[in-house]
Amino acid sequence: MRVAVIGATGVVGGTILRVLEERSVPVDTLLAYASRERADGVTFRGASLPVAATTRERLLADRPDVAFFASSDDAGAELALALVDAGTTVIDNTSAFRLADGVPLVIPEVNPHAIQAGDRLFPVANCTAIVLCMALAPIERAIGLRAVHVATYQAVSGAGRAGLEALADEERGMAPNGTFAAPIFRNVVPQVGAFDGDGDTGEEQKVIAETRKMLGNPDLRIAATTVRVPVMRAHSEAVFFEIEEPSGVDELGAVLREAPGVVFHEHGIVTPRDVEDTDLVHVARLRPETGDETDTRFQMWVVGDQLRKGAATNAVQILELLIAQGRFVPA
Repeated sequence: MRVAVIGATGVVGGTILRVLEERSVPVDTLLAYASRERADGVTFRGASLPVAATTRERLLADRPDVAFFASSDDAGAELALALVDAGTTVIDNTSAFRLADGVPLVIPEVNPHAIQAGDRLFPVANCTAIVLCMALAPIERAIGLRAVHVATYQAVSGAGRAGLEALADEERGMAPNGTFAAPIFRNVVPQVGAFDGDGDTGEEQKVIAETRKMLGNPDLRIAATTVRVPVMRAHSEAVFFEIEEPSGVDELGAVLREAPGVVFHEHGIVTPRDVEDTDLVHVARLRPETGDETDTRFQMWVVGDQLRKGAATNAVQILELLIAQGRFVPA
């Protein structure tokens, strides 16, 4: 299987390479691309690989079986579609196709049934929405959701290498470089993305729309406030949700404990530093809103690494799911 990674020198692209290696995905040939050719290359399975400049002609000539897009390049959408038309399966970490009609938005632990036989374009959802849905989906399946409110505490890695460098520079006393709407060191910034006319940000719109799509609940009442915090790479979320029928912490805890990819903490807390560079989503501080033993309104704290489960690992898991379905025959 010939696998291409477009944006291989970025933080998400580099993490995709690591995850492919860690999970022993059957890659026969790894093709790496970036905005320009790079002599230093990237490392995969102990070997140094050249990095080619990303062009339509080069990608089509190289004929990958699978292409991971991990680049914010505006031309990415056009290149992705060109590859799909040429028969390549594209797993796309940009936002270009997430809400397109007829295009599945998949978290393998949540909605693998969304994949149809002829699908070759697979967007990877917004990292914040992935972490949220990992916690909400088991509850939606078991009991049903009426409403969700979420306040997020998002790591600087969500803004890519520029976000990580912005925090590091400010920690060293340098002036903010404009990556965020306000200084990030010793601060929280309640704006992730541009504002629309109603006062929501682009990130908040993504979380709402993509969560509805992945949960298969287009009428779900959901509100989000997304906030950037001076944390390296794991997102945290305070989630307030209402379920269809009265339940209790024991019952909901049992549901979360059995959910694939989720770690439920019955006691204590979990922090973003605890989960950095891991693939599981952690749920803690589950409790009823009113304090009654049985209720329909609950609160929980959810944490997950946005570079891994929120991006690279979810992308690689989609490929693993397709391999399990027999899409690719090992050489």
